[in-house]
This record gives sequence, structure tokens and C-alpha cells, in this order.
Amino acid sequence: MSDYQIYLVEDEENLAQVLKAYMEQEGWNVTVFNNGEEAARNVTDAPHLWILDIMLPGIDGYEVLRKIKQHSDTPVIFISARDQDLDRIVGLELGSDDYLAKPFMPRELVIRAKKLLTRIYETGAMAPKKIEITGYVIDPVARKITFDDELINLTSKEMDVLLYLIENLGTSKAREEILSHVWGTDYFGSERAVDDVIRRVRKKMPRLNLETVYGNGYRIVTS
Repeated sequence: MSDYQIYLVEDEENLAQVLKAYMEQEGWNVTVFNNGEEAARNVTDAPHLWILDIMLPGIDGYEVLRKIKQHSDTPVIFISARDQDLDRIVGLELGSDDYLAKPFMPRELVIRAKKLLTRIYETGAMAPKKIEITGYVIDPVARKITFDDELINLTSKEMDVLLYLIENLGTSKAREEILSHVWGTDYFGSERAVDDVIRRVRKKMPRLNLETVYGNGYRIVTS
């Protein structure tokens, strides 16, 4: 699939146009918003990916991300020139899927976006239709989870980690393995990102037997 719809929120006009040009070379349709207010008015749309600067005039990227996640589970890549660790952690807490610190090469953003889009919209096509574990019904193709017919909302990253552990049911996976599979081999952030996602999945799915294997990582068991 090449005709992805990308929403880019970037107030530096020259940078926005350069990034737009690079992504359009991939065959993607790119819409640019130059401020948070304009982006916030479009959060009910359904693009395949948001690329969101944190430092925006008016409404900042954090607030735009909150509004996005109120309406959909669309994946989000944060970009920022501010403190990397702080922004990455806060972004993950709010539901972002990746983080790229400025300055960066436009091609790097395209590569990260392509990996994220492929993982979410293409590789899941071969997954089983539905999985039932401890009362949860998981549809990996639609990327939806229900319990007693009530929808459980996971972020894209939470869903990716959950599905990876389910694919390896009963087998413990080290943090570095989870990072490599979900975040990509070119991710150089802290392993705490995995712990943060696991903590949020446990909070949202308390009946799930998601175990900590001390000295190794995490696993899901069915009993």
C-alpha cells in the first residue's frame, strides 16, 4: 500500500515543505498544518498517520495528541527539539508511537514512518481473525479488544507489544527483544519505554496474565 494519508503538524514552514516533498515521493498524500489549533480542528479525520511537532504556537503537540487519542487510535510520531528523554516519556504516556529529535534527516523520518505504517496496516493482514485470552477477545486485523462486549482502547504501541507477546504465548521476551520488534532496530531509547507500555496494558487489561520474568522480561500465560 502506498497511498497513505499523512497529517503533518509543523510550524516551521520550510521544514514542513521539505518533509512533505520527501513523503510525497513515497506516493503518500500529505496534509500540512502549521499550528496546533488548525490540527485540533481535524482530529476527527482518519489519516493513517500523524507526524506531530511538540513545540507549536498556541495549542502544543501534547494537547493535540490528547485530542487525537480521544477520537481514534491513529499512530503518531512525535518530533521535537526539546529534551529528548522527557518528551519521549511524556509522549509515550499520552500514546505516541515513535519519537524523533531535531535536527534529523528527512529520509530518517520517512524510514521510521514507513516501518510504522507497514507494521500497523500491512503485516497484520496475515494474523488470525480473533484471539480469546482470559475473557478478552482480540481482533489483530481490526486492532480491537473487547471484554464483555465493551471496547478496550489501547494505543498503537500498546497493541503492538500485546500482539507480539501473544504471538509468543507462554515464552518470555526480554525488553531488548520487544524494543527491537516493536520500536525497530534503529531505536536507541531506554528500555523503560517497554516497562511504561507494559504498565499501561496491565492497567487497561487487569485480567490478563501478563507476567514479569525477573532478569529476562515479560510473557503472557493463559492460566
